[in-house]
Amino acid sequence: MVADPMSQGSYEQVAYEVADGVATVTLNNPEKRNMLSGQMLTELVAAMEEARDSEAVRAVVLTGAGDKVFCAGADLGGFAAEASLVEKHFASDLFLDFFRLMPRLGKPSLCAANGHVLAGGMGLALSCDLLIAKEGATFGTPEINVGAFPYMIMAVIYRNVPRKKVNEMMLLGERLSAEQAVEFGLANKVVAAGEFDAAVADWAGKLASKSPLLMRIGHDAMYRQQDMALDDALDYLRSQLSLTFTTEDIVEGVTAFFEKRDPQWKGR
Repeated sequence: MVADPMSQGSYEQVAYEVADGVATVTLNNPEKRNMLSGQMLTELVAAMEEARDSEAVRAVVLTGAGDKVFCAGADLGGFAAEASLVEKHFASDLFLDFFRLMPRLGKPSLCAANGHVLAGGMGLALSCDLLIAKEGATFGTPEINVGAFPYMIMAVIYRNVPRKKVNEMMLLGERLSAEQAVEFGLANKVVAAGEFDAAVADWAGKLASKSPLLMRIGHDAMYRQQDMALDDALDYLRSQLSLTFTTEDIVEGVTAFFEKRDPQWKGR
């Protein structure tokens, strides 16, 4: 990929770069295992909002700096800090902002889990639509081992992983291998270290190559229908199908298919 120098973010604990329609957002504090401080979460939300609002971005990759840890979770120092209970309570709004934002990006997201995915870091990873794990990465919710519990990410995990396996992870505080993560639905696939970057670039490029308009309509539908009653979901999805029929991109996509050529998306 060739990066656009005008697409570089000006963040301190998050790196933001856009190339070939893909925004790469990197948790950028490897010395502290990319732990989630208030500043990092603030910048992370801002970077995702920047990607959401940019017409140059068609897909988003979330990854971590370094080669050992994607994210080790929240900065535990914050739990022991001399701050009032109400201050700590409102500080957690940043997690809510991120978890609520990801389903509303209107664009596909891919987590490149380049290292261990732990605690709050698992919440970030599972908020992405797809997840590629590097061989050797582990996944876990070890909060119980330090007298805490994965409250903030519980809702996200239960929507991705079978209930008994989630119970096991949270109550025992043990880790899963990358291969187990695929088996139990946390990740899509595991890739060897030497092939990891290429695998991420391949999927990111494929995501960015789709119609941005149809991706937005479909991406919104994926998340809005999941908690609806069946009849409500069917009615809503039919309305989105009818909306899709009104677009020029569906005509272009079908025409290109029959003419055996790549579609030229108009985004309308």
